[in-house]
Amino acid sequence: MKQLVILSGKGGTGKTSVAAAFAHLAQTGPAPLRAVLADADVDAANLELVLQPDKLETHDFIGGAVAVIDQERCRGCGICRQVCRFDAIDDAQGYTVDPIACEGCAACVYQCPEDAIHMEPQLAGQWYRSESHLGPLFHADLYPAQENSGKLVTLVKQNARLHALDNHYPAIIVDGPPGIGCPVISAVSGAGLALIVTEPTAAGIHDLERVLATVAHFRIPALVVINKADLYPQGAEQIEAICRKLGVDVVGRVPFDETITQAMLNGQPVTAYRPDAPASRALIDIWHTVTEHLAQATESC
Repeated sequence: MKQLVILSGKGGTGKTSVAAAFAHLAQTGPAPLRAVLADADVDAANLELVLQPDKLETHDFIGGAVAVIDQERCRGCGICRQVCRFDAIDDAQGYTVDPIACEGCAACVYQCPEDAIHMEPQLAGQWYRSESHLGPLFHADLYPAQENSGKLVTLVKQNARLHALDNHYPAIIVDGPPGIGCPVISAVSGAGLALIVTEPTAAGIHDLERVLATVAHFRIPALVVINKADLYPQGAEQIEAICRKLGVDVVGRVPFDETITQAMLNGQPVTAYRPDAPASRALIDIWHTVTEHLAQATESC
């Protein structure tokens, strides 16, 4: 089974627009590919806004645990406050734990002489198995102020992979998170190919170099797409030069096209909304090239 993960060094480069177009082209394009879809951007999942899927299963995600003090057993010795390195324990009105500040290390639990503190699992979000008109979709919502998004990304990808194996899908298309942090590392794990969507801006170029270094560290082959390439041709040329130096292929340039915005407002991939639009024609060519590279990629583990 092949895994294609679509990344961007920063947010707002058009990664989800590309992922939605690929989901459409995988079903109808010149290089069809039966694929399970996964939205691994759990902090701001929005692929479902375009695919408009029907949720078939909803599962809770337990992201960790926080300390809770039993007020009846607590004698106010203050040892818990002394050992907490995160200043999560307040003694203004009896000893209480701030669940936002608590990191779940449980140091206070082990040090409390009265056994008045216990760890309580926290509901950090939910993940879903859905069915869209473009295929199965696995996605999730991480609740505000919650952590462990990398763990949730892994959970989404694992279930997408199991569904693909059980139902004989040859590929998984993953809409990955932006940046280079833990969620990105979880998203690229097991991938056969990474497609990085960038833009010709100072921030886009800077973050492209960081995400290329990240996927190279994990030995994942990478391709680059330049979105809105015609808005700043000099920046696009700079991206091409960086990629040549690093031995990374730039597989296409997508022009600035207001049709993409119109398609999103209508809840459709741009390639379905207007196949003859300049952006659609560029994405069709890019999809054909990406599938050729994906066919040569190492089988995902």
